[in-house]
Amino acid sequence: MYRLGIDVGGTNTDAIILDEEHQVVSFVKRHTSLDVGSGIEAALSAVLDDSGIDPKQINAVMLGTTQITNAIVERKKIAKVGVLRLAYPATLSIKPFTYWPQDLVEKLGGLYAVVPGGYEYDGQILSELDEEAVKKQLAEWQGQVESVAVIGAFSSLKTDQEARVAALVHEAYGNEFPVTQSAEIGSIGLIQRENASILNAGLFKVIATTITGFKQALADKGVANADLYLTQNDGTLMTAEFAQRFPILTIGSGPTNSIRGAAYLAGKDDAIVVDIGGTTTDLGVLKNGFPRESAIAVEVGGVATNFRMPDILSIGLGGGSIVRVQPDGSV
Repeated sequence: MYRLGIDVGGTNTDAIILDEEHQVVSFVKRHTSLDVGSGIEAALSAVLDDSGIDPKQINAVMLGTTQITNAIVERKKIAKVGVLRLAYPATLSIKPFTYWPQDLVEKLGGLYAVVPGGYEYDGQILSELDEEAVKKQLAEWQGQVESVAVIGAFSSLKTDQEARVAALVHEAYGNEFPVTQSAEIGSIGLIQRENASILNAGLFKVIATTITGFKQALADKGVANADLYLTQNDGTLMTAEFAQRFPILTIGSGPTNSIRGAAYLAGKDDAIVVDIGGTTTDLGVLKNGFPRESAIAVEVGGVATNFRMPDILSIGLGGGSIVRVQPDGSV
């Protein structure tokens, strides 16, 4: 049996097939297309043709993609999100979407409500959850939102209120309606956790499109017996189903793929890795065989977040960059 890996970078899309002994059977490099999908299909076709193996012998496929990052940066394919913050009236001084880029707020719809609920820092009740207020708000949003983000004050300590609101959303909109619970996304800080949860809720359409398109491309090439995984930004894999719940975890996965690959090839558990791509040069720290996690809030698309992200320094200088010296001597 064989494994297929595809990595979509800013400049090139790479595809590789490994055998059971982790030996390279075939690898190809194709330009990343503007629509991304056709570049993936070209790399997939080339690596299968070059290897000459039966596609039905591939039992696992791993995809590393920049689709989610691009959706935020380019403000494309983003869903309309209803934001339910469970923390009334304690948190009204800083409302949802505060300090967000206005164009991104407009793409997300900008709909929010702050209702009674939440906990104190020690786990004591801040306010009892007002289920009627939640139901009323959901009724008002009917047909206006495509997903919902639920954020409770200190919900990282106690998750029951968020879980109950998620159940109310499913009762109102259906069991398949996408809901993001912030306790599953970020840590204690309310605003950055809320920001990350809103972004995650806004990305469900693009991840669904990516996974559906990739599955179709595999099926068209006869790769019918393979489990599909996506790379996430801690250097591990997640199933396609998990990725559909947490698309935000693919952000930053490109550099971590390189860091993990460097660890495997060099046989090192602790090192500084420099990945020179076609567009950028990324530097990261390898600690105990995995990328070191950032200890500070990370900006994603101009929004401060506190979900798990690798500690990466990206420099806009890569293998495809053209270096020009200006008349005044500056570069």
